[in-house]
Amino acid sequence: MSFMWPLALLALLLIPLVVVAYILAQRRRARYAVRFTNVEVLAGVVGGGAAWRRWVPIAFYLLALAAMVVGLGRPQATVAVPKEQATVVLVMDVSGSMNATDVEPTRMVAARRSATTFVNQLPESFPIGIVAFDESASVLSRPTTNRSETREIINDLQADGGTAMGDAINRGLELRPGGPSQPPPPAEVTEPDTIMLVLSDGATTTGEDPLTAAGEAAKLRVPVYTIALGTPDGTLTPYGGRRIPVPPDEATLQAVAEQTGGRFFSAPSDRELRGIYEELSSRIGFVEEQQEITVLFAAIALLLLVAGVTSSVLISGRLP
Repeated sequence: MSFMWPLALLALLLIPLVVVAYILAQRRRARYAVRFTNVEVLAGVVGGGAAWRRWVPIAFYLLALAAMVVGLGRPQATVAVPKEQATVVLVMDVSGSMNATDVEPTRMVAARRSATTFVNQLPESFPIGIVAFDESASVLSRPTTNRSETREIINDLQADGGTAMGDAINRGLELRPGGPSQPPPPAEVTEPDTIMLVLSDGATTTGEDPLTAAGEAAKLRVPVYTIALGTPDGTLTPYGGRRIPVPPDEATLQAVAEQTGGRFFSAPSDRELRGIYEELSSRIGFVEEQQEITVLFAAIALLLLVAGVTSSVLISGRLP
């Protein structure tokens, strides 16, 4: 937490002075009580019950004063707020290697589950488009805010065929507002108009080189976040044949992310994949900003003041 007017906090030094003044006032009352001989009136002056009770109202008042002083300093806190609207393109690998079971129950099932979690956590104002790729790349959904439609398309994904990651990135660029021919946002605009998330588990076997496609994404200022799904020891046994190694191509995915200003993630398990999607949803959908929270401290001060008045009435039977 930071303060716009930090010098106002010097007023907190008044609180010890108030405490000293209160103690002196209590001692003065005690000396007066000793000289007074009317016992009934004396009881009303000194008060009954434990001595600490007299401190309860004053404690609330002091805390209220402290809250008001902190509010005068105009405190600011870092909070997560939704970003301005951006198009999110979800690029899903549906090649045959996604049937590997090194991620339970299969890579494909784990990818569908975690992608659905990602979709659910994004702000509703963010349109989401979907591109799926095996030996070719296809646009399954143009950007839409209809989350039911998006989830249904994700749940219907099935794995089969080769891997055309470069073609998939190019198809994803077609889903930018205005398409790939639309120039990138002006330099003074800090947030991209489109964000791409690529999940893949294998090396490209056909189509354009992913790094060439990443170069086009970088020119258009489209950051590509990449996730390598699976383990280095992952294998696939198609139709009872021999085992085929299907390790994720982490090197290429990392290079794509670095070239476009995105970030690379490795997800060797279903649980870690879900965690990555949760992190991405907060990274893509929200941004940390400094917001003034003076109103919060004013409300706290008011509540403490009410608590002080209430406790004074309950303990002494009178208003302060």
